[in-house]
Amino acid sequence: MNLSLNRVFSLFAAPTLAAVVGWLPAFAVAAELKEIRIAVPDLSAGTQHSGGGITDVLRDQQLLEKAFAADGISIQWNYFKGAGPVINEAFANGQVDIAYLGDLAAIIGKANGVDTRLLAATGRNIKHYLGVVPGSGIKTLQDLKGKRVAVFRGTATQLSFDAALASQGLSEKDLKVINLDFNAAIAALAAKQIDATWGSIGISALKERGLAELPLSTRDLGGAGNVQAVVVASGAFVDAHPEVVAKLLKVQQQGVQWLTTDSNKDAYIQLVSGLASYPPAILQRDLQGEQLSQLFPSTLDADFLAKLQQSVDLAAAQRLIRKPFKVDQWLAPQAIRPAPVAQLGGQG
Repeated sequence: MNLSLNRVFSLFAAPTLAAVVGWLPAFAVAAELKEIRIAVPDLSAGTQHSGGGITDVLRDQQLLEKAFAADGISIQWNYFKGAGPVINEAFANGQVDIAYLGDLAAIIGKANGVDTRLLAATGRNIKHYLGVVPGSGIKTLQDLKGKRVAVFRGTATQLSFDAALASQGLSEKDLKVINLDFNAAIAALAAKQIDATWGSIGISALKERGLAELPLSTRDLGGAGNVQAVVVASGAFVDAHPEVVAKLLKVQQQGVQWLTTDSNKDAYIQLVSGLASYPPAILQRDLQGEQLSQLFPSTLDADFLAKLQQSVDLAAAQRLIRKPFKVDQWLAPQAIRPAPVAQLGGQG
């Protein structure tokens, strides 16, 4: 039987080619990475974007862009007014690689089957405020019974509020909770369409204009309702690009080092104020008595993981997720962990 040279080649090459093709995908996927898609909840009150914390520092200093330029990888910053709920949808649809989120949004995504991996802490014990209509007489959380209160469901703000209520023997069932995003809640409070709202620094802007009172914060509740924040990555991205993830976290640490230097507090306030369109005085008041070195360490230490586990368990108890999970099984291999304690002593 006569076979053409091409036919002979195909017969002998097929098994080898199949083996090579079977080996290629992981390599090819890594080699073809052209951009890293980062998602951030947009907390800005103006036309520019701001996520606060490490995201503003990274973007301002262009640390990631500079680090990955030589690799031919661009950085795509995506800001979402819909915050955590919309970012989780983007994760589920394969549109996001990395996301900076408050605790509840990250927890909901994980609990609902979105394959994410925990990489680092980005904020710890971030305080939240109760904002009320001036002259309402609302001074405590007990005074909210039966009142119309706006909360952004599916975000860290909701879990913060639930934790604050629980500390006073209350739950959302005691109130008339309305689901509004951050800007809509602030507008509704200013227009006296609601009695109160719960949130972060944005509410302070209303106080500056005499449109709201801030009778208490989580600091007045012994820390109940303080928010933790994290950075997570899609499982597919972590598996396909482990070295990229490791490099990203290493570069991020440069920004964290700047951010956790307390002498940079005024510079940080000016940075966020400019990006978020908040008067500097609001940020100064929010950070009064606070140390950046305590708010923004990135290490997933035992204390932080314990608080994150408490958030998972509370979310389950409040039926914000169907069932809890173990935080220590969520960590990516590249996750920023505490340095091992040096062995003391030597050979006898």
